[in-house]
Amino acid sequence: MIPIKNKKKSLEVTVDEMRNFSFAYIEKYAPSKQQLKTYLLKKYIKTKIPNVNKNNIINLIDVVLKDLENTKFLNDKFYSESKAKSLIQRGSSINKIRHYLMSKGVKNDYIKDTIDKIREKNEDQDFFSAVKICKKKRIGPSRDENNRPLFFKKDIGILARSGFDFETSKKVLNLEKDEYLKIINLL
Repeated sequence: MIPIKNKKKSLEVTVDEMRNFSFAYIEKYAPSKQQLKTYLLKKYIKTKIPNVNKNNIINLIDVVLKDLENTKFLNDKFYSESKAKSLIQRGSSINKIRHYLMSKGVKNDYIKDTIDKIREKNEDQDFFSAVKICKKKRIGPSRDENNRPLFFKKDIGILARSGFDFETSKKVLNLEKDEYLKIINLL
């Protein structure tokens, strides 16, 4: 039988361990600062580290996060822009992008900058995103012409739940089949 030594963790070992967990998590998920903080809090509040108070753990997490920001491993501005770009490619509305970034704990300054850049590149981004949703879900102009009036309310509801306003939804749903196909070919 091999004797087991009871190791006590020191704060330095805990910080190094915390950095290693952070690097692994960043490599796998590319999180925002708030997501990483939540992950580390859950991980370390569950563990029993002798002689360390929970407030000390929170302070250690803040130190590790500042260090990761200074070394450019963690950047909420980059996170905001990259997530917005991927959400636009999927056909998400600007409202949906804003709420997604807010839910991930990104600062309002970064969210505002990202949305301003989106609008700067394309004023009608919501219109083109709504067209993508219509293609993806086979609603509105991609439906059979005979069924379009029957499903108008349902299609408006689908676009509203996707974060599009009434005017944009109505504009997209009233597109003629020819115009819709031209726009789809451009996208």
